[in-house]
Amino acid sequence: MAESAIQSIVFFVILIFSVVIHEVSHGFMALFLGDRTAQYEGRLTLNPIPHIDLFGSIILPLLLITFQSPFLIGWAKPVPYNPYNLRDQKWGPALVGVAGPAANILLAVVFGLFVRSLPGLVSVLGGGFVFNFMTIASSIVLLNLVLAVFNLVPIPPLDGSKVLFALMPYRWDSVRIFLEQYGFFLLIFFILFLFQRIFPVVLILYRLITGSLPFL
Repeated sequence: MAESAIQSIVFFVILIFSVVIHEVSHGFMALFLGDRTAQYEGRLTLNPIPHIDLFGSIILPLLLITFQSPFLIGWAKPVPYNPYNLRDQKWGPALVGVAGPAANILLAVVFGLFVRSLPGLVSVLGGGFVFNFMTIASSIVLLNLVLAVFNLVPIPPLDGSKVLFALMPYRWDSVRIFLEQYGFFLLIFFILFLFQRIFPVVLILYRLITGSLPFL
C-alpha cells in the first residue's frame, strides 16, 4: 500500500512539472516570435503555482489516481499570448502550439536515453539505485509522450488544432469555424471513447526512444 501511494505521488509530481514545462514552452516561443503577453503576466516561470489549474492540475489527476485509472492526464492554465503580436501571422500560432508538445518530447528523449543506459550502470551504482531511478525515468518518458501525443490531436483547443489550421487552405475556412465552434464537444467525445487509441502510438515512440517497454 505504501509503495503504491509513493508511486502515485511520484506520478502526480511528474505530471505537474511536465504540464508546467509544456505551458512555459508556449510562452517562450511566443516571446521569441515577438509577443510578451506571457512575460508581462508572470507566466514564464517553472514555479508551478502561477500555472496550476484547480481541476486540470489537481482534482482530475487525483481522481484518476484514486480510482486507479489506466491512464493519467491533466493540464495547467494555458499560457496567454496575443497572436496579433507574432511576427509570422500564418505560422506563428502553429509554432507556439507545437512548442508545448515538442518540450514534452524533448523531456522524453532525455530521460529515455537514461533508461537506455541504466542497465549498464547496475554493476557500478548498485541495483536498488538503478531500479528506483529507472522507474522514475520511465514514468517521465511515458507521461510526457502521452501529453505530447494527446496535445497534438487536431481538435480545438489542443495544440494540434493550431498546426492543422496553419496547414488548412483558406477555402476550408468553414471546417475551421466548425471545429472551433464544436471543439469542446468533440474533445469530450475523444477523451471518453477514443483516448486509448493514442497508447499504441505512445508505446511505439517509447520503444524507439528507450529500446524497451515501459518499466513501471
